[in-house]
Order: sequence, then structure tokens, then C-alpha cells
Amino acid sequence: MTRATETVVAVSGLRVDARDETGRERAIVRDIGFEVGRGEVVALIGESGSGKTTIALSMMGYARPGCRIAEGEIRVGGTDVRALDPGALAAFRGRRVTYIPQSAAAAFNPSHRLMRQVVEGAAIHGLMSRAEAAAKAVELFRALALPDPETIGDRYPHQVSGGQLQRLIAAMALLPSPELVILDEPTTALDVTTQIEVLRAFKKVVREQRTTALYVSHDLAVVAQMADRIIVLRDGAMQEEGAAGRLLTAPSHPYTQELLRAADPALRESEAAAPATGGPVLEVRDLTAGYGRIDAQGEPAIPVLRDISLRIERGSVLGVIGESGSGKSTLARVVAGLLPAARGSVELDGAKLPALAAQRTRDQLRRIQIVFQMADVALNPARTVSRILGRPLAFYHGLGGAEQTRRIAELLDMVRLPAALAGRHPDELSGGQKQRVNLARALAAKPDLILCDEVTSALDTVVGTAILELLDELRRELGVAYMFISHDLSTVKAICDQVMILYAGEVAELGGRQALPQSPLHPYTDLLISSVPELRTGWLDERADRRIGEAASRPTAGRSGCAFAARCPVVIPDRCATTSPPWRSLAKGASIRCHRSEAELLAQQSVRPSGAAAAPLASTPR
Repeated sequence: MTRATETVVAVSGLRVDARDETGRERAIVRDIGFEVGRGEVVALIGESGSGKTTIALSMMGYARPGCRIAEGEIRVGGTDVRALDPGALAAFRGRRVTYIPQSAAAAFNPSHRLMRQVVEGAAIHGLMSRAEAAAKAVELFRALALPDPETIGDRYPHQVSGGQLQRLIAAMALLPSPELVILDEPTTALDVTTQIEVLRAFKKVVREQRTTALYVSHDLAVVAQMADRIIVLRDGAMQEEGAAGRLLTAPSHPYTQELLRAADPALRESEAAAPATGGPVLEVRDLTAGYGRIDAQGEPAIPVLRDISLRIERGSVLGVIGESGSGKSTLARVVAGLLPAARGSVELDGAKLPALAAQRTRDQLRRIQIVFQMADVALNPARTVSRILGRPLAFYHGLGGAEQTRRIAELLDMVRLPAALAGRHPDELSGGQKQRVNLARALAAKPDLILCDEVTSALDTVVGTAILELLDELRRELGVAYMFISHDLSTVKAICDQVMILYAGEVAELGGRQALPQSPLHPYTDLLISSVPELRTGWLDERADRRIGEAASRPTAGRSGCAFAARCPVVIPDRCATTSPPWRSLAKGASIRCHRSEAELLAQQSVRPSGAAAAPLASTPR
């Protein structure tokens, strides 16, 4: 995509004010000016609170409650957006400027079929008949590489995957042929393989339709694949602007340089596995779990995990990686006692734990804590930080009064938050602050093991890096162990000692952090690693011919073959589809479940260049 001469968006002197708790207004975005040409994609990047989304939404003449567009000029297609009255704004939004949100699942009505919702905006604006809109939608479904484009619109939102929903809402936004599309973190919540498919589809349609777009993101590697130009924001002000290639390779502003460093978390010497003392703090043996009725063979009606075994040494970190639906969060729920196992056992310091939290002793509950992904949901908005932290202190340790107040101050200091935050409510905190309170609540119990379920996935790279550094410091200071669940391979590589790769509820590979990037890999691990966007322009285009395919979401009852067989580039058709793969110990110090020998995998993975498609191996008779 190249810079066009025709200007579609022109912004100058933009200032957005917000009212604080005292009723006084202050500028949260100030002195913003830029242009976007026809067919150009401009990215707005920066950490949380930098003003990215506030600026993007102002292109629609919209400001969040408590905010107002105070100064400046905003023109889209020659229209002075600030001069539009409410009726004209309603006609402008969803017709000339459309919006693709971060969470498509929250944007769709679960009670209506998808096609009805995709064409609704075009029908409301009177752009075309519903029949014409449906026909155009099918063409967009096809362009966005959605499966069964003629019939997918007949499904309900819960009947398609997260990546498919994200492409469907893109079709909804593109249907009116708008002058400007705003993409607000559209792939942040997706795993790496789904993200690649969605990005590829977005980029194809943007190029073919010469779509003008503002791309809001904190992920520089993603921005590198989509943007022609990048605007770097901090505290509501522009820090640097330039062509994507130049800015990513030779940034001039120190803050841009900081963002680039945060995009690739460094390995830390302190992360070496702690020496085992008295055996593992947690051991899981032959675990099978799922939902629904359990049959006589110990199989749940809806299987999610099958034959999972792992161990976590005291003070060490086990990373659990996999695509969405692979069973990562279900594993954490079973360990925490929120979901009973159908078969197998969970042992804490060698003692078998009751299956349900309600059956566990108070001390057993104290020793295993869980930190959920979304602090917004995990923290009670009606309670102050002091009350949130005080509850586990009273429940597990009987602390109250001045002793509790003192310990709350210690916990806040432990997670690098000022004591003054104790009197605030969660909605008065930033995303990073809320996640630190979420972590402090777990630490209040003085646990031996913390289950971290995607704790950095909703955070920008700078804040996420700070959380990783905090987790590492707490591990060294307190000796606490972690099960760190993520779909972000760079994060897991930075903090974990051991890494377990899950696919469709089964372990595909298990080994040390140092072994993770070394060949040979399980073919699924190879797919995950090669799907992480590189921090350079053109990487996505180089992968144009490599198709990833849809992930299998869970084990299939009665399946005997390899779950990954349908997507595997080195599949042995007669064997992989019918016979469960054996465990193989590799020279690099990892174990995998695969029918291919180490020599076969090494030959296949060591010869191809980075990002190239795997050359198929001949089926090997045995």
C-alpha cells in the first residue's frame, strides 16, 4: 500500500477534554494533527491511556461519557465532522465511517443470526435492499476467507469461532463501502494462528477495495504488517510520525525506542529454574476433564482435556501455550478446584487434592490462587481496593483492624502501587493498576502456586512487560511458583522455565524454555512459532501461500489418531489418522507426541528458510 494523493481524513489542532472526579476538565488528547490519504492505512500506537481510541472515535464525532471534543478540526471526505448536528451524525456513523471493535463477540447479539446483523447497518441507512446487502455480504465473506460463505450467515454467533466472528464484523463494517474504517485492536484477543488468518484477510480486502483505515493497536509487530504510516502517542500527545518501515528500523524518539524494546521481552538470568526442594509443589497425573455427564469409562460428554500430566517445582514457572479452545483455562480451573476432573489426580506437595474447591481445606485453598485475565471482571467495582485486599487477609489469616491496614500497604508496595490507591475503586484505576491489584489479592493468601490465566494479554506491551518483571521479582523474593497460561509465545519464552504446548486438549510438546525454539519441534509447535509476526514490514506478505487451517477445539470422543493430523504438513495419512502418536524424547531436552522420528523432523525443519512453507515428507512405512 502506498500513500495516495487524495486526502480522505484531515485533522488539525484536535483537543479532547475529560472531567475528573472534582468536576474540573483537563485535556486527555491535545494538539493532534495528521492526514490520511485514499487507500492508506495509518496506525495509532501507544500504551494504555495514550489516547489512541479517543482520537480514532473522534473521527466519528464521538467522545466517551464525561469527555468532549473541545477544539480542532476533523474532516472526513471533505465533511466537517464537528459541524454535524445529531441527525446528520447518526447518518454519518456506520455509513461513511465504520468501526471494527476489539471484541466481536461483545458486538453481536447472540439471539439473532449473523446475516441479519451484518446487513442491518446497510438497511438502516437505506443504502440497498436486504437482498442486495446479503449478496454483497456473501462476496465479502468470500474475500475475507470465511468458510462456507453462502451459508455462514445462517449461523448464530456462538456457532462460529472467535477469528470468524472478527472477520464477520469486518464484513459488516465494509459492507457500506465507507470512506474510513477504524480498526480498534481487532486481533488483540486472538491466538497467533487465528490472528494471522484474520490479518491476512483484512489486508487482502483493504488492498483490493483501496480502503482508507485508522488502525489502533499497541502491537508493533501487527502494525508492521498493516500500516503504511505510524503515529506514536503518549499521554494524549504525538511523539513521532513516519513511514512504517523507517519508524520500525530507525526510530528517533526515545519513547518509540522503548515500545520497540517492550515488543520483545528479554530473557532474564533470574528465570533459571529453582532447585527442587522436597519434590514438586504441584503434580498432575493422567488428567481427563470436560463438561457434562461422565460415562462409565470416565469420559465427560464434552471432553476438553485428555491424559494431561505435568509437574511444577517450587519457585519455578510452567508455561502453558495453545490456540483458543486448546484447554489452557480449563486446566487452571481443574487445578483450582473450580471444575472436577473426570479421571486422574491433582497433588499438592505429594498429597492428593479433593476435586472441588468446596471440598478442600482452607489451607489447601490458600496455597493455590488464581489470577484471571480480565481484572475488570475479576474485581468487584463496588468495593474499594482496601476491601478487595482485606477479604483474603481476613479469611485466610484472620487479620483485621490496624494489622490488616498495615498488610494492605505492604501488598500494594509489593506490586509497586502507592498506598493511596487503597481507598479507590477499580474503575478509578488504569488497566495495569487493576491487574496489579488482581495479583496483590492472590498474594494476600501467601500462596505456594499462582495460576496466571492470560494475565498480560489485555495489556499493552509496556505495561505487560512491567507485570512480567514484577512476577519475576516476586518469584525470587517469595519463592512462589506459577502456572503461566498464555497464547503469546514471546511472553512465555521470557518468563517460564518449562513450557507445555497443548493442542485440542492434549500435550503436543513439553520441555525447557531453552529447548522451545530449537529444532526439531512438534509440527504444531513449529506452526505456533512461525505464526508470531516479526517486527518488520513485509513479513505477512512472505507468508501469503502458507495456509494455517482451523484449529481443533477439543478432543473427540473415541478418537484414536493424532488430533493435529488434518493440519500437519508432515502427516503420515494411514497412521496419523488412526493411531495415537507415541512420546519421543528429543536430544534438545524436550518430549513430543509424534509418529515422525527426530531425524525426519530435523531434516524437514532445519532446511527451510524462516517463514517458508514446510516441504512435505514422504509417508514413511513402518
